[in-house]
Amino acid sequence: MINISSEEALSELLRSNPAVLLLFGGAHCGVCQAIKPQLEKLANEEFPKLVTAYIDCQEAAAPVCAARSIFSLPVVQLWFGGQRFAVFVRVFSLGEVRSALERPYRLML
Repeated sequence: MINISSEEALSELLRSNPAVLLLFGGAHCGVCQAIKPQLEKLANEEFPKLVTAYIDCQEAAAPVCAARSIFSLPVVQLWFGGQRFAVFVRVFSLGEVRSALERPYRLML
């Protein structure tokens, strides 16, 4: 998972990759730390062309999170073709993320 800490880096990542999963989390968020390796595993095993990135809202990337209206954690955003496709906030399952990824990911191939 790529660590993002600036708006410029995030914008470039979204512009230059057709499929991106963003995890907005924090070092002091237990759920965020628990789901991060599970999302990485999901992406690596089932969606290998999906670029994954982590934005730590409790550290250096706090201004990025505030600018993007991320005020609760965790938040997962799925982006396809530079457009936000789906958002999962606080309570969600890996199955929901997988289901949201399947169709657009297949169409991207």
